[in-house]
Amino acid sequence: MQRVNLKQVTREDVERISKWLQDENVNESWFGRYTYGDAAHLGYDPVKMLSAKKEEWDNIFHDPNHEPHRDIFSIYTLDNLHIGEGQLTIDEPLGDAQISILIGDKTKWHQGFGTASVLAMLEHIFEHLDLYRAWVDVPEYNKNAKNMFENIGFQHEGTLRQSRPHHGSRYNSFIMGILFEEYKEKYPDGVESHIIEY
Repeated sequence: MQRVNLKQVTREDVERISKWLQDENVNESWFGRYTYGDAAHLGYDPVKMLSAKKEEWDNIFHDPNHEPHRDIFSIYTLDNLHIGEGQLTIDEPLGDAQISILIGDKTKWHQGFGTASVLAMLEHIFEHLDLYRAWVDVPEYNKNAKNMFENIGFQHEGTLRQSRPHHGSRYNSFIMGILFEEYKEKYPDGVESHIIEY
């Protein structure tokens, strides 16, 4: 099984993110496109953040009181290659977190790095943040992502009808979730992943 490190985001990482998002296959596997056509990226605008001052940078990446509360990580291989980004949108009163994962380096697709990244995020959610539920919103046309989350242990919880614009049409998306006890049952010894600098 692949393993990854989750690291604090650097400006060099954001520069790679902005370049990756210029690839249609990459941005469609991330947040897709806004209805007006631009590649979507929640939490911050990668192009604008490249020239952001320290205060604005810290507000996005280091402010625990920022609303909504997001933990944003750069995903690295164990040999220190930056391959993607992971985001958690955390609702502490409800005890849950929404996971978003992007493997932006297409040479690393279909090699298990997406699974390793989700497992690392689950470890962070359940073992370090002490939350109860993790969930994802997966468009129906991203069958690889749906299969990956099912294999990890996520269950279908609902369908958002026609919620995703894609190539001039609208598609459903699936809400999938995993609870703490389901995570512990499937991974009683934890997961073999690394999390650093969180």
